[in-house]
Amino acid sequence: MKYHLVPLGCQMNRSDAERIQTVLDGMGLVAATDGDDDDITVKGIVACSVRQKAIDRVYGKIRLWNESKNETALITFLTGCVLPADRKKFLKLFDLVFTIDQLPILPEFIRQYGIPTPIGLSHDFFRRHGEPEAGTPAADGADGREHPQFDGNASSITRQGMEKHWHVKPSYSSSVEAYVPIQNGCDKFCSFCAVPYTRGREISRSSDDILAEVGRLAAAGYKSIILLGQNVNSYGLDRMGAELTFPQLLEEIGEIGRQNRNDFWVYFTSPHPRDVSKELLEVMAAYPVLADWLHLPLQSGNDEVLRRMNRNYTMEHCREVVKNLRAILPDAALFTDIIVGFSGESDEQFQDSAQAMEEFRFDMAYIARYSPRPGARSALWEDDVSGKEKERRFRILSKLLLDSMAPINAARVGQVIRVLVTSRNPRTGYLTGHSEGRIPVRLEADDSTIGTFVNLKVTSAKPLSISGELS
Repeated sequence: MKYHLVPLGCQMNRSDAERIQTVLDGMGLVAATDGDDDDITVKGIVACSVRQKAIDRVYGKIRLWNESKNETALITFLTGCVLPADRKKFLKLFDLVFTIDQLPILPEFIRQYGIPTPIGLSHDFFRRHGEPEAGTPAADGADGREHPQFDGNASSITRQGMEKHWHVKPSYSSSVEAYVPIQNGCDKFCSFCAVPYTRGREISRSSDDILAEVGRLAAAGYKSIILLGQNVNSYGLDRMGAELTFPQLLEEIGEIGRQNRNDFWVYFTSPHPRDVSKELLEVMAAYPVLADWLHLPLQSGNDEVLRRMNRNYTMEHCREVVKNLRAILPDAALFTDIIVGFSGESDEQFQDSAQAMEEFRFDMAYIARYSPRPGARSALWEDDVSGKEKERRFRILSKLLLDSMAPINAARVGQVIRVLVTSRNPRTGYLTGHSEGRIPVRLEADDSTIGTFVNLKVTSAKPLSISGELS
């Protein structure tokens, strides 16, 4: 018996999918390969609600899956980031909609639908990952068809549930790079964002658990570890002083790096610009294992737009952060996120975002056309920037990014830089990887270099990537 799992959207969803895979593997199910539809009994989606396009994909897949139920026994489930308005519809389309903290009792729910699995209830999965909580259908023996407690409502996400979720050992999708979640949810309530309504409020993972996982990954030879959270630099604040702060957590990880010859890179995403302190940057500079790379999601370069976005910082604050970054970590790569066409954004206000792109000279910018998300505050406001105008602004910022990066990467030609080789591209045949600043790299070499750091002599450059040969 097999399962098919579809993670959509961000790195956090992909990390959650790795734990879902562990649960399904623990039931004796086998992951189906692409194009293999035979004997699949469970299909699931880890949803993303950041853009409507991702939600449209969910609707498209569940329609096809439900049509196939006439021919085969199949259970479908949905988890991840689901908006309240969509959740009500999905409860009628999927057999099971659940929040990610309810993952450990997924096997019992699947069995209640009457589909046997290779490993029965005597399996030790629950002994390793926690028993079903009293009051849930899994504990009470409900018939599995109506689950009011299991409705995917983010407001019901609990610390106890998240701790059980994090205790599930992930089935890492790579042997080179790994995601390590350090928190779930967000308390910032940006007006354009629905994460507090899809992921719940901030819950920090135990630092002991985080450090143990990082230590295991380092010992296993992983070369890139990415700490994940919706707002990583508020880590520990929800524990009322009973937990490390984010800089303190990074110091502990830095010590793990020293114990392992600093033979890996550690990244974190996403921080909130308001909380990027000099202390954080100084910790990054003190430990070689902490990569010289910062993701600073501005979202806009205009103070009035930032105020309406409820970002709680000004451009002057961001300039101070970047000034400190350049002073403390002069070689650090700087990434950002920008939204164009936010509700009420005038052309003059957009020009401030364009100016910020030129001023800060980002190494990468993820530029998004604004789309209202049901449940977020700004969804109540008029979406008054036309699609055509959003596209125009998107193209302007994209060109500014390319114009900024082209000379920077061109200057790297002839240099020798340290890069991590991560995989071979099956389409082009080239090996791929990235620099410490996460600049994509292409090279020709043996497969033996995959999963290792190499010295690369840069021979050619494009605006957003470089190519080279072993030095």
